[in-house]
Amino acid sequence: MLQPCTLPVALTRVLFPLRKCFTAPTFTTFTMLVAGLFAQPATRTVCGMLTGAGLARVWHHTRAHRFFSAARWDPAQLGLVVAELIVAQLLPPGSAITVAVDDTLCRRRGKRVHAAGWFHDGSAAGRAKLGFGNNWIVLAIVVRLPFTSRPVALPVAAALFVKGGPAKPDLAREMLDALAERFADRAIHLVADSAYGCGAFAGLGEAMTMTTRAKTNAVFYAPAPPRTGKRGRPALKGDRIGTPAELAVTGGWTPVTVTRYGVTGQVRVIERVCLWFGTWRTDPVRVILVEDPSRSTKTGKSQRYSIALITTDLTSPAAEIIARYADRWAIEVTFFDAKNILGVGQARNRVAHAVTRTVPFGLFAHSILVLWYAAAGHDDNDAALRRIAAPWYRTKTEPSTLDMLVKLRRQLIAARFIPESPRPATTQEIMEVQLAWAQAAA
Repeated sequence: MLQPCTLPVALTRVLFPLRKCFTAPTFTTFTMLVAGLFAQPATRTVCGMLTGAGLARVWHHTRAHRFFSAARWDPAQLGLVVAELIVAQLLPPGSAITVAVDDTLCRRRGKRVHAAGWFHDGSAAGRAKLGFGNNWIVLAIVVRLPFTSRPVALPVAAALFVKGGPAKPDLAREMLDALAERFADRAIHLVADSAYGCGAFAGLGEAMTMTTRAKTNAVFYAPAPPRTGKRGRPALKGDRIGTPAELAVTGGWTPVTVTRYGVTGQVRVIERVCLWFGTWRTDPVRVILVEDPSRSTKTGKSQRYSIALITTDLTSPAAEIIARYADRWAIEVTFFDAKNILGVGQARNRVAHAVTRTVPFGLFAHSILVLWYAAAGHDDNDAALRRIAAPWYRTKTEPSTLDMLVKLRRQLIAARFIPESPRPATTQEIMEVQLAWAQAAA
């Protein structure tokens, strides 16, 4: 008989440290819904998670709905504990933490969905980049796993943007400060796109740095000159250096070898320590103009520069800064995988409490999946087995998020089909196992 969801031992070990974020009954519901999210190959609504856990005829569906709408637990606290697991298991002791921040749209329908509205959706296919739904600001820790050549972003915090409330950068800064407080003994390097290069991130302190992309109209100034000893207010900034385009024409390009997006190549850079006075006031910053000879404009002419980076990290080599910013792309991949593979955003809740919890729950489940796979799920033959199942993937050498999920689903199936007493399996049970095994890869 198909038993209610029984967790594999390795997954239980990953989930157990999260126990302190819940009451005992709520933790039981949490573990079953996480397993149901992983096991469900169809729509991941709240009832879909309950069905995936095999508990549709055991628990009333209100138990699952109340977990999101009324139970006592805090997504922010849960995310910090997930961050502790990531740092402890996937980062070297004492190493700096690279954090990526970005926002994403989870599309919704209906007039009564809390905080839903029309937002820009840069990931949307086609020309229509405007969508209706909930806009989320997400903080993710970027890690490098031994079985992948590209970085992976694991979400540890998510905040819902509400029109009329705090701005997106302010929400991101609040989550970043909470993360920095939890890891006060480590340096934190924040990477973000140009939308987050604003005054909200001024004054980060010595333990944190930020690297972002400069807008084309950003204006830089030389550091303030020494005080003259004369009466009057001292100067806060020096002479105007100009915009990135004006800085690029000054020359002084230096060749640098950098590895980014899984490829090692040579670029040319211009570095300048200056002030971004209009945004970060008197905080010293470093501008790095990057010229990539392999990139060109639509007209076919080589660009004067490919990208202009601004960082508060004044000591790291330029190649490291460029690679660090390139790692920001990992959070975009995470958004795609979380929505299209794990079904994040498919839940149909409408009330405020449920809406603000369901998406963080799904994003943290993505981090839990990678933690489980890194600890107990990875096998060197995983990519080879995938090539056998799909022979057109001739160059596949690394596991994807889908491969991780399929493997965990099959372990959930193996743990679930346990006879109540030692006996040979019946024909019906064998057929159910075969059907579930096939659906695991759906």
